[in-house]
Amino acid sequence: MILVLAVQVTFAQQQRAASGPQEVPNISDPRLQVNLPDVKGDTLTLASFKGKVVLLDFWASWCMPCRAANKKLVKIYSKYRPLGFEIFGVSLDESKKDWMKAIAKDKITWVQVNESGNSWEAKTVQQWAISAIPTSFLVNKKGDIVAMNLEPAELEKALKELLAE
Repeated sequence: MILVLAVQVTFAQQQRAASGPQEVPNISDPRLQVNLPDVKGDTLTLASFKGKVVLLDFWASWCMPCRAANKKLVKIYSKYRPLGFEIFGVSLDESKKDWMKAIAKDKITWVQVNESGNSWEAKTVQQWAISAIPTSFLVNKKGDIVAMNLEPAELEKALKELLAE
């Protein structure tokens, strides 16, 4: 599997130089906390999904590659959700109206959160070092980030392995 280099590089820069193997980023790390309001205004946390295989997906309604990816994710989600797969979508939309319209149009049924304000300046975007969208991170049941930006076929292969564990 592809290791998540961007997040590991960020961690390496934030940690003191130490001998030994690099720690795999985990969603329970305070530096990677995602605590944002969902479509109803309830605060959801990424860490609460520990124990499930989760795709953390950064996207926006105005991002056409994101919208195309949503169509593929809808199919993958409906196939693997019964087996314990979840998607945690983080929208970079500044307009709640546009965000909600995109959720409805794309038939998104998984968890969606949004950090209102300046999308690229948002705390969560900065914490995760997001510089382009769509960007996604695959998280195993232990909360470890195991892959980044997988194509649909790669994602399905990884899901089969991770959900069988």
